[in-house]
Amino acid sequence: MPQWLNWPLVRQLTGSDPLGRGTAARSRRTEDLRARTEQADEVVRSVCPYCAVGCGQQVFVRDGEITQIEGDPDSPISRGRLCPKGSASRELVTSPGRQTKIRYRRPHGTDWEDLDLDTALDMIADRVLATRDATWQRTDDQGRTLHRTMGIASLGGATLDNEENYLMKKLYTALGAIQVENQARI
Repeated sequence: MPQWLNWPLVRQLTGSDPLGRGTAARSRRTEDLRARTEQADEVVRSVCPYCAVGCGQQVFVRDGEITQIEGDPDSPISRGRLCPKGSASRELVTSPGRQTKIRYRRPHGTDWEDLDLDTALDMIADRVLATRDATWQRTDDQGRTLHRTMGIASLGGATLDNEENYLMKKLYTALGAIQVENQARI
């Protein structure tokens, strides 16, 4: 059979697909392609991390690596749809530019250095406690009891669930912070 008989236009004009949207448009390479979702070992349900809508996602995993993220058709919020940012959220995990180490630049420094997790957490805790101590208000100008700090505030993220917000509110209240807010509004 001559090779030109296998061209898409010839298949479209002579076959059962005159609009060229089915078999006429398929090549040998197209037939060999498989969806990344078919190769997954497991599918994990998740929530898109970008905004307050909370669209459901299906995360397809193979050999411990994310291969694809798609909208979850069982989600009552998004019904299987994702916006462009949600559709590209796989890049949050798989991008070669993603930072996987704790990076720190000292005050007035010009170079970044890597820190281990324990050191970074100790630095954060020391700074939170120092800020709390430096800005602690036991009483106001009229002698009324306050027991608060205005030096620590929290702005929660849009994808925190109720339980996470509850725990964060408890933490900041225990520190004496009264400026606790969440931007999860539509």
